[in-house]
This record gives sequence, C-alpha cells and structure tokens, in this order.
Amino acid sequence: MRITDLLDQPFGTIPDLIRAYAASQPDHPALIQGARSLDYRGLDALMDRIAAALQRDGLRPRDTIAICAGTSIDYAALFLGALRAGVAVAPLAPSSTADSLAAMIADSGARLLFIDAGSGAILTNAGENIGMPRVALDNSGDIDACLPWDDWLGNPGARPAGVTPEPDWPLNIIYSSGTTGTPKGIMQPFSMRWMHVQRARPNGYGTDAVTLLSTPLYSNTTLVSFFPAIAMGGAIVLMAKFDAAAYLALAQRHRVTHTMLVPVQYQRLMAHPDFGRYDLSSFHMKFCTSAPFSAALKADILERWPGGLIEYYGMTEGGGTCILAAHEYPGKLHTVGQPAPGHDIRLIDEDGREAAPGEIGEVAGHSGAMMSGYYNQPDKTAEAEWFDRSGKRFIRTGDLGRFDQDGFLTLLDRKKDMIISGGFNIYPSDLEAVLRGNREVAEAAVVGVPSPVWGETPVGFVVLKAESAFSAAQLLAWANERLGKTQRLAAVELTASLPRSAIGKVLKRELRDGYATAQAKKIR
Repeated sequence: MRITDLLDQPFGTIPDLIRAYAASQPDHPALIQGARSLDYRGLDALMDRIAAALQRDGLRPRDTIAICAGTSIDYAALFLGALRAGVAVAPLAPSSTADSLAAMIADSGARLLFIDAGSGAILTNAGENIGMPRVALDNSGDIDACLPWDDWLGNPGARPAGVTPEPDWPLNIIYSSGTTGTPKGIMQPFSMRWMHVQRARPNGYGTDAVTLLSTPLYSNTTLVSFFPAIAMGGAIVLMAKFDAAAYLALAQRHRVTHTMLVPVQYQRLMAHPDFGRYDLSSFHMKFCTSAPFSAALKADILERWPGGLIEYYGMTEGGGTCILAAHEYPGKLHTVGQPAPGHDIRLIDEDGREAAPGEIGEVAGHSGAMMSGYYNQPDKTAEAEWFDRSGKRFIRTGDLGRFDQDGFLTLLDRKKDMIISGGFNIYPSDLEAVLRGNREVAEAAVVGVPSPVWGETPVGFVVLKAESAFSAAQLLAWANERLGKTQRLAAVELTASLPRSAIGKVLKRELRDGYATAQAKKIR
C-alpha cells in the first residue's frame, strides 16, 4: 500500500508508516541526537528487535511497559517498538520523587521498567517497591539488578509476530504533571494519536521536514509533535536538555523547519542576546502549547522569527482543541484561537448548564481525540466528564474562558486558581498581565492566599530583570495604582525564579504552600 493510502485511512498506526518509509526512503534520517543518527531502515529494524524482545519476555498486546529516562534515540525507538507489539507505554518523569515514581509504576501495571543512570539513582530508594524486571536503557553498569539494553534487545534481524492494534487499545498512559495534586494516569488510545497525525497534516510536515524537539519524551507536549513528524517521514533532532544557545545552533545547522516549544522556552530564546545572529530562515512552522502564552511574546516571535506560529490549546486528556494560527490572525493574539475542525467546545456554569453567549464558563470539549479515562480511577474519570442533553461526552478542562463575537476563545484562568475575595471573582491572569506591564518585571505569577477579612486575597510573585533595583514595596504600589479596588494585591514577593514543571507550567501550588509556610514562621 502506498504511503498516501496509509495516511488516508480512517485509522492506521505509526509503526506501519515507519515500515513503509523504511522501504521507500531507507537512508533518510529518522532520529538525530548529537553525533548519532538513525535512518528509517535502522529505525524499522531496531523497532523489530524491540517488539520481538517484548514478545520473548511474554508481553502481549495491551500490556504496558514503563520508561523513566532522559531523552535519547533508543528511548524514541523503544516507544515506537512497543507500539509495533501492541504494547502500551507509560513514560514517566525522572524529575519525580522516588515514592511518586514507585506509585506511578505500580498504578500503570507495567510488566517491564526501562531506566537510565539518572533515574536509577532516584529509584534506588524505592527499590523494594518495584518488583518488576528492569533494563538499563543507557547500558549503565552502575544500576543494581538491571539488564543492559544491548543484552536485552532481540538479536539483529529478529522479527516479531504480527500485531494489528485496534483503535481503542491503549497506546500510552501519560501521568499528569502533578500541578493539581496526585498524578493521574491518562489513558490515550491508538485512535487518539492517529487523530493527532491527521490534524498535523496541513502544517507542512513531510519527508523534507526537520523537527527540533527540546522538551522531554515523557511529555505529551513533545509527543504531539513527535508522532506527526515521524508519521510523515521527516527527520527529528532530539535535545536531551534545553539550552537557548545550543537550540539556536542546532536549528541553524540542521536547517530546521518545525519545532514544538513551551512559552518559557520561547521567552528565553527571544531574550537571547545572539538570537538575531542565527539563520532561522528554514522554519516553516512553530508550535506552542501547555502553558499561558502572552500576546506580547507571540507578537515578538512573529516579528523576528521566520515561519508561521500555531498555538494549541487543549488537554492531555483530549476532548476539544482550539488552534490559533497567530500569523493569520495577528489581531487575536490575546486568544487561544477557534475550535479545531470537528471539535465541539462548550462553556458550562457551576451547575453544569451551558453558559449564555458572551458569558464566562468552564471550557469542555468533545472530539475524536479523547482519553479513554484515567487509568484505574473511574471516579476521577467521571469527575472529568460532562454530557450534554443528547448524551454526547465532553472532557472538562478546569479552565475558565469566554468566546468573542468571532468565535475565538479567551482564557481567563484555571477554575481552581480563581480567587474569590470579599465575594468578588478575581482572575490571576488579569493581575499577572498588569505586573508584566512593568518594564522591570521579567516574570510574574499571582495566587490566592487565605485572608481572615476577605476569605482570599491575591499575592504576586515576581522575577525582576537582572539589572532592576525595584523593591517589592515599589512594585506593589505601582501595580495597585493600576488595578481595580477589588483586585488589589495584598503583597508582592520577589523571587529569583518561579517553580515550574519540566514543560514550563508555573507550579502555583508550591507558591501557595511556600507563602503559607513563610507566614507561619513570621507568626512564631
């Protein structure tokens, strides 16, 4: 079957496409990292060895493996090889605590665990709680009771038994970042990832595309770009760790055409003093997702970085996605765009009724790309679902938003982050925008803290620019002069940095907890 025919199917699999590219363009680079490169012939063969080794070890379709390691070519190949065997992957963040990793591994039901030296050191403290076989993905000999990757792999030339995944089979279990509490396993089926491939087809991916990825492979942010790029037969350049100067050098050297970055990475790249010295004229499309993306930053990227810019708004859980083609709608940069084709986005009130036109409501979405549910947590799955009067299933986002007259969605805040002070709703994003409007401010986040008078009151956490001598008191006075009476900040705390997840989300829970602890110490 021709590759175009494979892509035009209502449902297909990425491993089948890689097999086709191995036949049609065997020498074309598939994965590049540093001095190492793997072409499509080599990737296809390595995937066969991985799938055969999994079958040799008794894993069957719909079983699960867990990977807790840094980004590497072998990590990418392992993920794809598991899919060829119909085995789901639970990619875990090595930055998690030992106890959290042990809990996620146990929850996933993984039959095999793949780690590297970095995660092996963390998991040493949880070793008694992890009773499954382990493989050292980086061949590290320093990890106890681990079989080296080269010894585990199937023999060269090994071929697995054929497996034909069904659309509803689990493809991966993505554990939430933990920004809202205990991580939940988000079960994404094969059909959901196939929809992501289809959604990306108009964006210029192809065999001549070169995609640079600098976010970790355990992140859904990365996978949303990784899978379409490889499914379209392009080359993917992997960065184990983001660094602005190294990113720009790689982009120029490899003539990169596509990339997925989170807002804080764009911010650091645009602020790099040598940004303008690099040749980025090869870029066709840049993508962003996972965290609030300011209109000012989008405008700066459009002005100084060649190629289009697309923002995706959605959840790892799926449901509804909004897309903003910023290069096509420069007057809508304050929004996250319009619902993607075939996506139904509704706003609902506190009572589960649809909000009236122009009103604020919680964003809920339906599409062909939706999680099956939270793994082993039916109650949490039910909490995340909303059904309209016809019985159509939607996924609730927890975000508050409002549609404008053109159908573009403006996000106000996370529902849980909204501050209710003296009976008034305060949206932290409004206050953050005011703080960022000060020339002395590099970053800002606002959280609600308990108040005996108002119930809650807003506190701002600010990172000043390096040369600034502004004080917290000066900034507090400056901001409150520009805020409404009910919005005024109770305090401003200066900090060297904001706590962030691996993909750039500000961890507001840590700010709240840290502030409460500091206030308690003052009382003592």
